[in-house]
Formats: sequence, C-alpha cells, structure tokens
Amino acid sequence: MDNQEINSGRRRFLTLATCGAGGVAALGVATPFVASFFPSEKAKAAGAPVEIDVSKIESGQMLTAEWQGKPIWVVNRTEQQLKDLKGLNGAVADPNSDVDHQPENCKNETRSIKPNILVTIGICTHLGCSPTFRPDIAPADLGADWKGGFYCPCHGSKFDMAGRVYKSVPAPTNLVVPPHKYMSDTTILVGED
Repeated sequence: MDNQEINSGRRRFLTLATCGAGGVAALGVATPFVASFFPSEKAKAAGAPVEIDVSKIESGQMLTAEWQGKPIWVVNRTEQQLKDLKGLNGAVADPNSDVDHQPENCKNETRSIKPNILVTIGICTHLGCSPTFRPDIAPADLGADWKGGFYCPCHGSKFDMAGRVYKSVPAPTNLVVPPHKYMSDTTILVGED
C-alpha cells in the first residue's frame, strides 16, 4: 500500500510538472509569433507624429524638420508675402487648391491653419527633388511674376509662398501640406489632424 501511495504522488507531481513545462514552452513559442503582429519601435518612429516648436522662427524665415523620412518645412511668412499671394492667382496652376494635397482645414487662400505659418512637405511634386527656399523678390532668373517661394533647380518648377505651383512648369501639382494641428500657440504636431 505504501508503494502505491508513493507512486500516485509521484505521478501527480510528474503530470503537473510536465503540464507546467509544456505551458511555459508553448508560451515561449507563441510570444515571438504574437509580437510580430505589433509594429517595431523603428516602424512606430517612422510614422509617429512630430512636434515642432515654431516660437523661434522669425518672420520671413523657414525651419526644416523630419516626419516619415520627409523634410517638413515650416515658414513664418511676412505680411508682405501674405499680401503677394492674392496677386499670384493668375500665375499659379491651382490657385484654389482644388487638387486634394492638403487637409480640409488648410484648403484656403494661404493653405494653412494660421495665415502666417505654412507647413508643407519639402518634396517637389514632379520627380521628388527638394526645392530651395527663395524668399527673395523678382530675381531675373525666376521671372517678373516671382514674389518669393520655392524653386526646384532640378527641372525649374516654381511654387509660391503657399506652396502653389506656377503654370507652365514640370511639377503637376502644389506642394503637399501634411496633416497637422496646433498643440499650443507655439507647438505644431505634424502627422495628426
């Protein structure tokens, strides 16, 4: 009788130990599989929204940040640059921003939430070059209708200070305005509406 009691106790212990070890092994195998369903930290960072402090951008100046591997330009436009936008409607291809390249809250004359602050992706819509910021007025090489903006030296595309593309240049559409919102008067969150 003692032998049977010892054997049944051992059996219970071995059964429970085997089940426990099997459960731990199953969990160990399942963990990497389940973890593969979630994006990596690198993937999260690549698409994560980016906060930009605009308090130090002087009037007429531009700041460059990065979001999803793309240059984000934030321009603090001067009063004169804002006034000049109205006079360029005849010179730009899409003056009312009919092509959907901006969030709904930026579909206006300045293509921005706040009139003086432009937020745009710094990639030419022609072949993906990066235009240069040219706030200077009427340089001879850019034409009489130039009032400052962005010039792509790769193929000669021109964009005004609202990122609207000029007529008769290779770029087919305006610069893209990314989704963004103001977290405060001086902080913009790019990547969320």
